[in-house]
Amino acid sequence: MTAFHVMAGADHTFSRPAIRKIGIADLVDALKLGLDDFSEKPSHYVFLCLMYPIAGIALAIWSTDQNLLPLLFPLMSGFALLGPIAAIGLYEISRRREKGMDTSWSHAFEVRHSPALPSIIVAGLMLFGLFIVWLIVAQNIYFIFFGDGVPPTLSSFVSKILTTRQGMAMMFWGNLAGFLFALVVLATTVVTFPLLLDRDVGVVAAIDASIRATLINPVPVAVWGLMVAALLAVGTIPIFAGLAVIMPILGHASWHLYRKLVVAQE
Repeated sequence: MTAFHVMAGADHTFSRPAIRKIGIADLVDALKLGLDDFSEKPSHYVFLCLMYPIAGIALAIWSTDQNLLPLLFPLMSGFALLGPIAAIGLYEISRRREKGMDTSWSHAFEVRHSPALPSIIVAGLMLFGLFIVWLIVAQNIYFIFFGDGVPPTLSSFVSKILTTRQGMAMMFWGNLAGFLFALVVLATTVVTFPLLLDRDVGVVAAIDASIRATLINPVPVAVWGLMVAALLAVGTIPIFAGLAVIMPILGHASWHLYRKLVVAQE
């Protein structure tokens, strides 16, 4: 029964939330609303999101020290695939602000009391599984072009990638594979986690809603993905510090995008 609840939701039916069609202007408005949420208590959210630049720096140092240079870029770019999980606390803050409730940073952890927590965990594990598969694919792409050998230093590794035909080919196929993984994550999670937090509909209905939202709004969802990718790239400068600001704004904005895509319950 517990497994069925996770898959089907609290009412034990595979309900399908209604999706509305949106435009590019809605994306801009979602970002503005996300910025408004962030502006309310920015110091709290920066504190909450300091884990992202810290995690990014730790990944970079770990991959260099452990002679895992080929996985440095896949780890950094793949880290963004886990963004929907990392933003759950921010969704909760936006949800509470929407209802006129207290929005101190500690309320980001109120998610643990959500009746949909098991469903959120299952969706998170599915996303983490995609992250692991991405790393395996990226590693195999490197091995196809360069074998088992790893350059001794980061500078020699970068030079090898940027100045050789094998390096250029590897970047092409690696970026293509990364794009496909990002596309899958975007299409299956654009509203999944906010929907689960807002309504205990079950994992199947939440992912189904995300896919339908993508199919009904292919251009806006694609533009949203590009906007998120561009802002995350900007956030990595310098040394990931910008993520402490970019991540909370995107997290809040994603909640408002969900509100625009999914018709509210009556």
